[in-house]
Amino acid sequence: MLSILRKFSFALGLGAAALVAAPVHAEPLKEVKLDFAYYSPESLVIKRNGWLEEAFKAQGTSVQWVFSRGSNNSLEFLNSGASNFALTSSISALVARVNGQPVKAVYSYLWAEPSALVVTANSPIKSVADIKGKKIAATKGTDPYFFLLRALDANHLKPSDVEIVHLQHPDGRVALEQGRVDVWAGLDPHMAGAQAAGARFIYRNPAFGLSAFLNTSESFLKQNPEAVRIVLRAYERARRWIIEHPADAVALLSEEIKLPPEVIKLQLGRYDFSRPLPGAAHLDAIRPVVPLLLQDGILRRNAKVDEPLNTLIDGRIAAAVIAEK
Repeated sequence: MLSILRKFSFALGLGAAALVAAPVHAEPLKEVKLDFAYYSPESLVIKRNGWLEEAFKAQGTSVQWVFSRGSNNSLEFLNSGASNFALTSSISALVARVNGQPVKAVYSYLWAEPSALVVTANSPIKSVADIKGKKIAATKGTDPYFFLLRALDANHLKPSDVEIVHLQHPDGRVALEQGRVDVWAGLDPHMAGAQAAGARFIYRNPAFGLSAFLNTSESFLKQNPEAVRIVLRAYERARRWIIEHPADAVALLSEEIKLPPEVIKLQLGRYDFSRPLPGAAHLDAIRPVVPLLLQDGILRRNAKVDEPLNTLIDGRIAAAVIAEK
C-alpha cells in the first residue's frame, strides 16, 4: 500500500509543489473553523484529543468547531463561511459543486454502505416490494436519501410510488419509532442505535458503497495549503489510531456520542478506513447515481456533470500526508 502511495506521491510531486508555491496569506490565520459529526469518527477523535489546537498553537491560530447533523448541514456551514471544512458524502459534495459551490474534496475519511432501509421490529413490511404507498423518512441531500433513490430504482419503483418525508437523521429514527413513518433510510450511528433496540433492515446493498469526503473550498485550499496540510495530518493520525486501537476507539466514541459501546461497534463494523486517498475509484462509485439525481431534479436536467465530477477531488496534499510515517 505504501509503495503505491509513494509512486502516486512522486507522480504528483510537481503538482503538490505548485500548490504549496501558490499565493498564501502573508499573515498567519487567526482561526480555522471545522465541523465535527457523529458520522465521522475521526473528527470526534481529533476534537476530543485537541490535536488541531496543539498543531495550530505555534502560529497563534485558534480552532473553532461546529456540529453538523448531516451533509446538507455541513455544506451550508462551508458555503456561509461558518466553517472552512465540510464532512460530507461524496455525492453531496458533487451535487454542491454542480450547483456552483466551489467544493474541493481533499481527503476520504471513510468508505461505507451509505444507508439501509429500516423498519420497526413489529412492522409487517418484509421487503422493498412492501413499501409502495408507504411513508419513508430520509434527509434530502444526504447519502441515505441517495441510497433510497437507488433502492427504489433497483426494485423497479419510483420516488412517486412512496411518500418521502424529509427529516434530519435523528428525527427520522424518532419518527419511525413513534409510528409517524413506516420506513427510515437510516444513517449511523443513529441506525446502529435503532438496530440495537430491535429495528430490522429490509434492504441493504454493499454494491452501493461510497466514500465520505473531507472538503474545503477552492479559495481556502489555494490560499491556505499549509493549514489544509495540518488538518489532513490530524485526520490521518486519527484514521490510523482508530485502526490500531479499536477498543479505545469504541470507548472514546461511546462517550462522545453518548451511545452504548455495542452500538458504536455496530457503527464501526460498517466502516472501511482503508481508502483515505481520494481518487478515480471514489469518483467511479458516484457515477451510477448521477442519472437518478437528474431524474429526481436534485440536479437540473441540463446540468453539466462531467467537468464538476472530474474536478471535484484534489488529492495532492493527502497523497503527501498519507505517505508520511
